Amino acid sequence: METLVNFAHSYAANDVEVAVRQRRGYRMETWTYARIGTEANRVARELSARGIAKSDRVLLWGPSSAEWIIAFLGCLLHGAVVVPIDDGASHEFACRVSEEVNARLMFRSRAHDDFAAVPSIELESLCERMSGHDASLYPSPPFSRKDILEIIFTSGTTGEPRGVVITHGNILATIEPLRREITKYLRYEKFVHPIRFLNLLPLSHVFGQMLGIFIPPMLASTVVFGDSLKPSDLMESIRRER
Repeated sequence: METLVNFAHSYAANDVEVAVRQRRGYRMETWTYARIGTEANRVARELSARGIAKSDRVLLWGPSSAEWIIAFLGCLLHGAVVVPIDDGASHEFACRVSEEVNARLMFRSRAHDDFAAVPSIELESLCERMSGHDASLYPSPPFSRKDILEIIFTSGTTGEPRGVVITHGNILATIEPLRREITKYLRYEKFVHPIRFLNLLPLSHVFGQMLGIFIPPMLASTVVFGDSLKPSDLMESIRRER
């Protein structure tokens, strides 16, 4: 796997397998891998239409969701550098990050509609906004393992958050050995298919991305995004979503 573009295409390859289950209001939504892959191609074309170039910075600010993954993969396919912001971050912090990275665009949740530092697209209405674009495979630019995928602002355990540059090679170094080992045992996965992940980690963190974006497609498994950390709610999610 030379770059992550091949990985992004694997979403569509999993076709009608369920990729994400998430709560929207009082109901649970189901998103297939094919739909996520299709919408990511549309997002990439939206970035192109807006004149966003490879390596331009795009902010991504909202809770974990299928739309968050679509925006992330769309940026990946186009070559834009994702700058994730924790959903609970302050308006002031988001402004500082936006200025520091010279962001060109933001994908944001409806809860952050007062952010006016850069043009934005609402995550909750993302697919509706992208519906006019062609959904065929996006012609991505050439990539190398040294190309930047994202910049994650973190303080580690103390201090002021600083941007950590994550390249295609950084992510590939993690998922390539996992893919090799998982492939050896896929013949047995059919006995427990589909494997389901209850993901409580934010996608704005690398570990959350590993368990919510990068590992599940290797197993055509389903990610269930939890919207509460209350023990009773977690037990109900585990029971309901198996």
